[in-house]
Amino acid sequence: MTVSRLISLLIGVSMMSTAADAQPTADPAPSPTSAGPWTLVIHGGAGVIDRSRLTGEEDAAIRAALGRALDAGGAVLARGGEALDAVEAAVHVLEDDPHFNAGRGAVFTYDGINELDAAIMDGRDRRAGAVTGVTRTRHPVSLARAVMEKSPHVFLSREGADAFSREQGLEQVDPSWFRTEERFRQLQEMKTNKLSAFDVELKYGTVGAVARDGAGHVAAATSTGGLTGKRWGRIGDSPIIGAGTYADDRACAVSATGAGEYFIRIGVAHEICARVRMRGESVDEAADAVIAELGVIGGTGGVIFLSPDGEAGWSFNTPGMYRGQASSDGTREVAVYGDD
Repeated sequence: MTVSRLISLLIGVSMMSTAADAQPTADPAPSPTSAGPWTLVIHGGAGVIDRSRLTGEEDAAIRAALGRALDAGGAVLARGGEALDAVEAAVHVLEDDPHFNAGRGAVFTYDGINELDAAIMDGRDRRAGAVTGVTRTRHPVSLARAVMEKSPHVFLSREGADAFSREQGLEQVDPSWFRTEERFRQLQEMKTNKLSAFDVELKYGTVGAVARDGAGHVAAATSTGGLTGKRWGRIGDSPIIGAGTYADDRACAVSATGAGEYFIRIGVAHEICARVRMRGESVDEAADAVIAELGVIGGTGGVIFLSPDGEAGWSFNTPGMYRGQASSDGTREVAVYGDD
């Protein structure tokens, strides 16, 4: 081989190497969440919840249901799972339990229908999904997640949400699955007595969960049947991103429950996160301040919250709130009344 030929070959190899180096490389596959410290907080509604309104059997059953939800979400996190999977798993348990106003056990509209709302949000990139007026999906929170992951949208409603659910192969049930006689009795009582604010006096609550996984990411999810006797396609705060549900790794994750119209007016969930991010408040301080503001304009209810560094808790201005917390350090708490 001539010297000139050798030089030519070496130059060609060098150019090929340079070109290869310049080619974009595929993003690495996401690594599993590290099994670091984790926390899960859940709620099953806030309102006029005191010992005079619950029998011993009801109290025990509600606490047991909250415990099962903590077990389901905690199991995901303990094996290194993501916050998003954990909140979905926890809410599944509460959606299937008739003690709560979500999924099976949801309240009835004025026309005697169970219409379900839900939302979910990922704090890593603030992706979110929400649905309202769902009538046949067993787990509305999973439909909200499908909207987030399988559609170009954030919020779907009524017949469109039901159709999307079927297209995604989510579990469908007959509407009778959601019916409970206690909720139907409440509707009849409301109509008979011509009440306009039944749930203010006798709260059976929205459910929700917030989680922080081992990688320090947060997520939030909320699910509800809305208000007893709601009319005209009313939508509350639960499925509205920023009102009843919000998650942002830069601040915190929040799930709310209570008088939805007031939560919408303030943008409660986002407002808490904004105060943390912009004003440097602790999540506890921000939550208390926003719930206090809610009370000033006449709203009642509460929130659960959780930050990426593990600051967790709840804030409410009602006599009670179904709630619970579990974490990798062995913390486990279930509470119902304000003085628990």
